[in-house]
Amino acid sequence: MNESPYFVSDVMSRPVVAVVRDAPFKEIAEALARWRVSAMPVLDSERRVVGVVSEADLLLKEEFRGLASKDSGRVRRPVDLAKAGASTAEDLMTSPAITVHEDMTLPQAARIMAVEKVKRLPVVDAEGRVCGVVSRSDLLKVFLRTDEDLAAEIRTGVVQRLAAVSGGEVQVQVRQGVVTLSGTLKDPKLIPVAIRLIQAVPGVVRIESTLAGPRDASAGIFPGADD
Repeated sequence: MNESPYFVSDVMSRPVVAVVRDAPFKEIAEALARWRVSAMPVLDSERRVVGVVSEADLLLKEEFRGLASKDSGRVRRPVDLAKAGASTAEDLMTSPAITVHEDMTLPQAARIMAVEKVKRLPVVDAEGRVCGVVSRSDLLKVFLRTDEDLAAEIRTGVVQRLAAVSGGEVQVQVRQGVVTLSGTLKDPKLIPVAIRLIQAVPGVVRIESTLAGPRDASAGIFPGADD
């Protein structure tokens, strides 16, 4: 029933700040500083993402600065040591890049970020070409929705439809993203359905419910979908 159109394409940032394979070290450092980002995608000649270069990749040059050649054999991170001597994006980048598609849902993107332990992800279209970048802060944009917007979506997208099936009268109030439900549904089996559907509405922080069936007086507090 929920038709919330919140996908990566709705919140991603564009235009994309990116570099090409042969971008020199200093150009990468300057771009990261100028655009105030911590990482950038590396693109091939057809704007396909071939890797990601980050501040951490560039800082390896400082970490290993002054390391004597006789000590290089004792380094336990040979890949990082190689990056420390690199001078172009192709040699500095992490590849293959972790990307998401523009039609991916926000929870899916958030899970990928959590599993891969990254803060930003390049967004690609159906042909694999970069079309945006999504960050943790972008995914939080859904919580900037107004209480009025949330209440309107819940009433039209969930409550009215369930009431049409079950009968009853449900009141919806939203304050600071917290949804308060009261009233009745004639079919009490639909109460947990209503809770689940409202939890899935992007921007809902929590649900407090006193919804009851004809002979039911149950109540509860339910976390939002992102808790």
